[in-house]
Amino acid sequence: MKILVCISSVPDTTSKINFTADGKAFDKNGIQFVINPYDEFALTRAIWFQEKQGATVTVVTVGDASVEPVMRKALAIGANDAIRIDVDPKDSISTAKEIAKLAKENGYDLILAGRESIDYNGNAVPAFIAAELGYSFVNNCMGLEVEGESAKATSEIDGGKETVSFTLPAVVAGQKGLVEESDLKIPNMRGIMQARTKPLQVVASSNAEAKVVADGFEKPEPRSSVTLIDKDNVDELVRLLHEEAKVI
Repeated sequence: MKILVCISSVPDTTSKINFTADGKAFDKNGIQFVINPYDEFALTRAIWFQEKQGATVTVVTVGDASVEPVMRKALAIGANDAIRIDVDPKDSISTAKEIAKLAKENGYDLILAGRESIDYNGNAVPAFIAAELGYSFVNNCMGLEVEGESAKATSEIDGGKETVSFTLPAVVAGQKGLVEESDLKIPNMRGIMQARTKPLQVVASSNAEAKVVADGFEKPEPRSSVTLIDKDNVDELVRLLHEEAKVI
């Protein structure tokens, strides 16, 4: 079984987010980038299939050379090889088309991805990939079993869970439960050393057209100061609501 795992390079959740002076782009200075956490669940499940069923695991990222350290981490975790599509991702549709073209050319049986990236939270790329390829699609996947060309997945739905059976090829968008957090793979020294020599191929963009353009970014307004009032001082509370907050 050939598995393609889509990973995103995203800011660490502890990063302080800033934008460029003109507000047109995200400021990457001083930011630590990591594998998108949802993608880690997908990658770990792919490695499980590698260890138990002899699957080959390829990771793919759409981005410039700055994403390669994150790709090397995926290789250190256990992926067999990596492919970087050399273009700055603009929106979900163009990103999905780039990946779908690669997948079609290489005949992957299973495409795994996180359900969304934690930077834009679009929850769209995996579904667009499936639509482009005409493959079966499972979203919010919490459990996945594959036997030959047959697969069974459990996904989260409103108010419960849903179990579906389907045949490969397919696209599956995973979340926590696909593997547990305690099962996530951590690169060891041997994996890190092997990752240095594993193939990381750079392929040209297919120049898929972006449908969405960001005009600008801005931070939310900072929180205003808080006035504390003694719980027994009702008169002061009423005065402030009337004179300052002007809500009564």
